[in-house]
Amino acid sequence: MTPTHGIRPNMLQFSLQLLQVFLVGSLVGMTRTVLPKLAESDFGLAATSFMALATFVAVFGVVKAGLNLAAGSLSDRWGRRRVLILGWLSALPVPFLILYGPSWGWIILATVFLGINQGLSWSMALNSKLDLTHARQRGLVNGFNEFAGYGGVALAGIFSAVVVEAYGARLGLFLFSTAVIVSALVIAQILVRETRPWALLHLGDASTAPEPMAMRRLFGYASWGNRSLFALNQAGLVEKFTDAIVWLFFPVYFLANGMSLVASGGLVAVYGLVWGGGQLVTGPLSDRISRKLMIVVGMWLCGAGVLAVSVTTTPWLWVAELTVIGAGMAMLYPTLGASVADHADPAQRAGILGIYRFWRDLGYALGGLGLGLVAQLSEGITLPFWFVGVSMFLSGLYLMVRLSSPVTART
Repeated sequence: MTPTHGIRPNMLQFSLQLLQVFLVGSLVGMTRTVLPKLAESDFGLAATSFMALATFVAVFGVVKAGLNLAAGSLSDRWGRRRVLILGWLSALPVPFLILYGPSWGWIILATVFLGINQGLSWSMALNSKLDLTHARQRGLVNGFNEFAGYGGVALAGIFSAVVVEAYGARLGLFLFSTAVIVSALVIAQILVRETRPWALLHLGDASTAPEPMAMRRLFGYASWGNRSLFALNQAGLVEKFTDAIVWLFFPVYFLANGMSLVASGGLVAVYGLVWGGGQLVTGPLSDRISRKLMIVVGMWLCGAGVLAVSVTTTPWLWVAELTVIGAGMAMLYPTLGASVADHADPAQRAGILGIYRFWRDLGYALGGLGLGLVAQLSEGITLPFWFVGVSMFLSGLYLMVRLSSPVTART
């Protein structure tokens, strides 16, 4: 079959890649709800232990960032499908480390393999969808991709909790994660096709394609050599500060202000639901209006929402503020990825997107460490809110000044 771009003519493969990213999100989603209980019940760690959670987040961010960087280059050499399968093979130790691990360190090791899976499989699922579709559909593609991934994160929290209630924390997580990994591997091996031919079709006239860059040179070009890509990378890194503070500090803050654990979890869920569902609107919207405007406004909404949470004590205000933060993330998250793709030549797109995702997910580690340091120096959790709010505002301002229009049209 001759490759043809577009979602409709490639609906089957596009849907299979959406299912792949849903399963990737499901695998990490179980950790956001059940692992804190496992830490307390099996390893004697407090569920609200900042250091335990910070270690988990930092390790996850560093590993995922590194694999994001390698994934693009590997896919250009081996193909998208092989790297996708490698990502799922890398996840196979996770269920066994959770089931048999004698200490919390083994759970951290499982996080390493989770990061590898996220960095390889999520990256390939997105790159494959971008290969299959038109350039003018990048915002829509990123919106669908992030909706599927974070939908998996949210639903996995519910389903894994049900399984854990029935079978216990260790066996429940073992069964849930094994089912996800095996299902994904079977689908990738039997049904998923290689999409490199579609990527090459984006090149058009091969005689005008640029010479391929070595990874070191491409990393320098995408990280700081191109001012627009630098602006996008720094925004991607800083926006993870928002997710890190929601993950690490919001539950502690809500509990300290008299909320129950269940109510606190419900508040945080508002943020995730608005973020995930909103991308179905903001992704395609960014194909029609200024991507720069959407990113900058999204950054500033997140920063304002985080600051507002720190100065209010009313649950209904928190719901409104978390809605604002989720809306801001929905505006900026798929739009950043689409804008990076706009500024990347098709021959180098996978590598440049991998470099962007490296800097973006490194924000988990840098944000977590920065928040911890600020909290320690200030002996409280109020100042970290200001650290994130100001960082988001300054990052958005920098992007507004430095991001230029892409050389090629979005057609």
